[in-house]
Amino acid sequence: MYSRYGLIGLLRLLFDLVHTRFVFIGARLVRHPAYIRGKRHIRVGKNFTTGVGLRLDAFPTGTTPKICIEIGNDVQLNDYVHIGAIESVRIGDNVLIASKVFISDHNHGCYRGDDEQDSPDTPPALRRLDSRPVIIDDNAWIGEFVAILPGVRIGRGAIIGAMSVVTQDIPAGCMAAGAPARVIKKYDQTTRRWQRVERSSS
Repeated sequence: MYSRYGLIGLLRLLFDLVHTRFVFIGARLVRHPAYIRGKRHIRVGKNFTTGVGLRLDAFPTGTTPKICIEIGNDVQLNDYVHIGAIESVRIGDNVLIASKVFISDHNHGCYRGDDEQDSPDTPPALRRLDSRPVIIDDNAWIGEFVAILPGVRIGRGAIIGAMSVVTQDIPAGCMAAGAPARVIKKYDQTTRRWQRVERSSS
């Protein structure tokens, strides 16, 4: 242990372990600093582990208290992950999220559909908050610098490549990459291989 961390590293680890007991009971390790707002609207499972710089913002709309951010068992978030929720961000079990990932269930303003849309003449901070739930299913792996936007579901065992922007659902057992993210491979249960997905030329 000493050869791996050194004296300063061991002292920092000890501080983080004590800090974890105050931040989330049942978590494995929440490294300091961690910025957590709306803690009573956040629930984490067993063995929750984070890197440094975690930021969780949970601010439910309405007057009824509820859980806005729910994280399953054995989830690992690496450095500088930011999750913001006013409605629902749900992360399943055994999910691995790399560093500098942003996940949000809301936008400042509405820019889609038939509802009244927000004008660029309104300062962004004054636009109404528009939300749609985000779900990341069990065994998903999210790469570095990924952004996951409102209304997205990432299926069980899916992989999201680094620097992707996820704007639509990614099916289970698929690998997606790009901005916006598109499925590039799918796992074949028969051959036990990741098969490339051919895109139509249209």
